[in-house]
Amino acid sequence: MALFLTDEELDALAEKAQKVLNAPTKKDAVRQALERVVADTPATSAEEKETLAEKVKAIQDEVRRLGTPNPNFDQKAFLDDMWEI
Repeated sequence: MALFLTDEELDALAEKAQKVLNAPTKKDAVRQALERVVADTPATSAEEKETLAEKVKAIQDEVRRLGTPNPNFDQKAFLDDMWEI
């Protein structure tokens, strides 16, 4: 299959990529560039993608694991002590 680039800017980019990648053809340069981009991006398949609900549940579970705050904790006294007031 031939590669037809009708956009002059795109054709110029393909030529630059061909030189940078030392590719024999513009078609091969475009293929190499696209393969690199796809390899560098994280997988986005449905099985690997965590849903928003799953992310929220994980955060909620972590908060529950931390426990409830001390109801007798005096924030003002703590800060006064910290600032030596």
